[in-house]
Amino acid sequence: MAQKKAHEVDGWLTKPNPQTPIVLIYGPDRGMVSERARKFARSTELPLDDPFAVLKLDAADLAGDAGRLIDEARTISMFGGSRLVWLRNVSNDKALANAVSSLCDTPPVDSTILLEAGDLKKGSRLRLIVEQAGAAMALPCYADNARAIDGLIDDELSRAGLTIGLEARQLLKNSLGGDRLASRSELEKLVLYCHGKTEVLAEDIQASIGDVSMLSQDAIVDAVLAGDLPACDQAFRRFTDTGANPFVVLSAIMRQLQLLQQLRNRLDTGKGNAASLVAGSRPPVFFARRTTVEKALVRWDASLIARMLSRLQEAILKTRRNADLAAPICRQLLMSACLEAARTARRR
Repeated sequence: MAQKKAHEVDGWLTKPNPQTPIVLIYGPDRGMVSERARKFARSTELPLDDPFAVLKLDAADLAGDAGRLIDEARTISMFGGSRLVWLRNVSNDKALANAVSSLCDTPPVDSTILLEAGDLKKGSRLRLIVEQAGAAMALPCYADNARAIDGLIDDELSRAGLTIGLEARQLLKNSLGGDRLASRSELEKLVLYCHGKTEVLAEDIQASIGDVSMLSQDAIVDAVLAGDLPACDQAFRRFTDTGANPFVVLSAIMRQLQLLQQLRNRLDTGKGNAASLVAGSRPPVFFARRTTVEKALVRWDASLIARMLSRLQEAILKTRRNADLAAPICRQLLMSACLEAARTARRR
């Protein structure tokens, strides 16, 4: 099938297949979709500012006239050579999907078609057409995972000759990941703020990154650990108001509970007290949050952690199946976790 898994996309974009003239880049991380679309466009080696070589359209431009995409794909360049037809804000429109299907059946010879779309559900017509075509490629873009975020940090900081410690890196990672372009923008701002320095410190990150999603993420996780429903709900509303993907919250809570599960197992087997276990945990817990995690380690027993991890996995699966309902699914999970954590705290 003509598709790549999320972790394979960057590798494919490094050396695109010239026998694939139709490329669909889609996903909920619109910043990553845009960044990867530009990367693919540059790989064509066409002058992107030349309107005779590169035609940029919005899907709204084709409203009621999806056949124009076929016409443009078959148009011969005025001065010869290849052309790039770059269509943005693509959705699962039936007429447009039919036009793409026609192009997949008879691929253009001298044109490359780049389709830049939002989140397309599995089984949607446009995705199926591209994934099943021999001359097309579907490239998904999902929110950066921890490894990808580390790569972004290393890329930007190394170019600026900057280093970063473990605790500062953890704080920085918590502020990134909701959107690829937003993450790069925050890193560029941090690099500018640290001009003349050799190392990025935690205070530099706190002073330069005004990312509400970072603050809200930590606030949401800490509120869940403490069973503070009002604080959790307020932080989650701030987070979603930024337009960030609710999946990022579920991912952050899952990482925290997985760490808590490891620490609780050590606590239950007498390998240390809460303070020493949290202080020596890997990955490290940011110093400003250690007291909160220590209290949670004492309050949350192994059975509660296991139940919450199971519910998290179910919630994540639901958000993938129903992307439009991700926010209410996430909020319901947060409320449930806070209430159960609060009941546990009252019993102790």
